[in-house]
Order: sequence, then structure tokens, then C-alpha cells
Amino acid sequence: MGLTKVFVYLQLLDLLTTLIGLRLGAVEASPFVRLLMHAGPAVGLTVSKILALALGAFCVYTRRLGLIRLASYWYGGLVAWNLAVLLALPVHVG
Repeated sequence: MGLTKVFVYLQLLDLLTTLIGLRLGAVEASPFVRLLMHAGPAVGLTVSKILALALGAFCVYTRRLGLIRLASYWYGGLVAWNLAVLLALPVHVG
């Protein structure tokens, strides 16, 4: 799979796992994203993902694929962190 596809998929996974975490009671750790979320969680997270994808597109355009690779590792770790947070949240049944 292409590096840019992995980057885009990781952005989507980060968006989804963060939205699920917020719905279940987790909080956003990034001060920048928290600032964007004043318009609402979904709007703020979507804006942050659009910014990330725009920066990724700029890196592809300027042929800085090493930076895309590094960012993909970062977002892969971030998705894993989000999943760990989801697993650690208390379960509320009913």
C-alpha cells in the first residue's frame, strides 16, 4: 500500500477513535485541537484532520516523503494510544 494512502487511513482512524473516545468520556489532550473543538468536537477534529491532510499534501508535492513516513509512524502510535484509552475507560452498561 502506498505511503500516502497509509497516511490518509491513519488520519481517518485517528478521527474515528478520537470521536468515539470523546463520546465515551475521554478528553482531547492536544491544546490546539481543544481550541478548534469550541465549534463542536466533530467540527474541531475535522478541521484538524483537514489541516493535517493539507500539510501531508504539501509534503508530497515538495517530495518530502520521509516526513510523511515519520508522521505516519506518529499517527500510528496515536491511534494505538487512542485504542488503549478506549480499552481503559470504565464500562457503563444500561
